[in-house]
Amino acid sequence: MTYTAAVGTGLLCAVLLDLGVLRTRLLLGRVFWATYPIIVFFQLLSNGILTGRGIVQYDPGAITGWRIAHAPVEDLGFGFALVLTTLSVWIWLEKREH
Repeated sequence: MTYTAAVGTGLLCAVLLDLGVLRTRLLLGRVFWATYPIIVFFQLLSNGILTGRGIVQYDPGAITGWRIAHAPVEDLGFGFALVLTTLSVWIWLEKREH
């Protein structure tokens, strides 16, 4: 499986978890979209440093080749899926406790 295919799978699972399984519906709220650019900024900063200095390298055959701040665009997809999944589970657990 390529990195790109793994990102697509991760994104699909995260969206289905948020909207269908846990029904936290963070993707439909303004607060998520208003604060997500802060996360993206720091993700691009750290990815840019790690990939720009050669600390982290990617197999060119496993990615699309499109890069932002030296990092493959797939990293943004993975970051999005991880943040969405974490927040969805956190909100779901909080609602379950109350």
